[in-house]
Amino acid sequence: MNKFLRIVIVLSIIITSGVLINATQQNPKEDLKFNKKIEFKNTDDSYVIKAVKIPENLAFAGEKVPLYKHDIKERIDRELLVNTYWQSNALLWIKRTHKYFPIIEPILKEKGVPDDFKYLAVIESDLRNVTSPAGAKGFWQLLKDAAKENGLEVNDNVDERYHLEKATRAACDYILRAKKKFGTWTLAAAAYHDGNGGLNKKLTEQQVHSYYDVLAGENTQRYVPRILAAKEILSNPKKYGFEFDEEDLYSMPKSYPVKVDTPITNIATFAKKFGINYKELKLYNPWLRENKLNNKSRRVYYIQIPEK
Repeated sequence: MNKFLRIVIVLSIIITSGVLINATQQNPKEDLKFNKKIEFKNTDDSYVIKAVKIPENLAFAGEKVPLYKHDIKERIDRELLVNTYWQSNALLWIKRTHKYFPIIEPILKEKGVPDDFKYLAVIESDLRNVTSPAGAKGFWQLLKDAAKENGLEVNDNVDERYHLEKATRAACDYILRAKKKFGTWTLAAAAYHDGNGGLNKKLTEQQVHSYYDVLAGENTQRYVPRILAAKEILSNPKKYGFEFDEEDLYSMPKSYPVKVDTPITNIATFAKKFGINYKELKLYNPWLRENKLNNKSRRVYYIQIPEK
């Protein structure tokens, strides 16, 4: 082989190698050796988003969910996905239930309301004393008229929608009346959101008798599936990937009640008598809405005082 031919061959090899290298750089998803496509992820290899499997025997308050209805199955799937992968919110649910369920559960039992309704409070307020755009307040998101109809005091000075024990009993009374009217706990839950009148009108117009058959607004359509998702995740947190220690959970600090049947002219001064400040007293008694208690009727109240 003469010198010129050897130079031509070497140059050909170099040019061919450069083409191959360039092609590989331009198309990194193709494995030239095995002629296969290589999948690249935009996230770390350890990060995986999995579809959530829907439990076969879902039930609310002992009433089975008709998962054979495709729209119901998809609605349940949506809420399970949303709340499983909204990890921060679900983890806060887990922490707060440890603090507040021990207060809510015995009241539900006392009133004869199924335990599953504690999850209604979870999806209504995230177990916080919040106010909705419509003016519903507290853990149970009671509107002013509904609260008064169910025995709560609501005014600028005292708002018992923020009193967890009393508001839970009021919510139970509403739920029990709805159950008597509509016949099922599922419809009673839907009525809690849509109102007895609104839900009854839809059922009558559409000539149906089940929550799972009625066509309602999106929020009402999502309501029971959201309760079911909360129940499933909070009942099986580790199944849905939530890891925590007992010490991570919130707990209710101990307190004792002080009977009051007279006006309090200054709650900050009243708090100091027990070695606490205004903020501490209000944290335990959010139903006191001002820095005074009018109490012209000399009603009996019990104010919770934190233990030292």
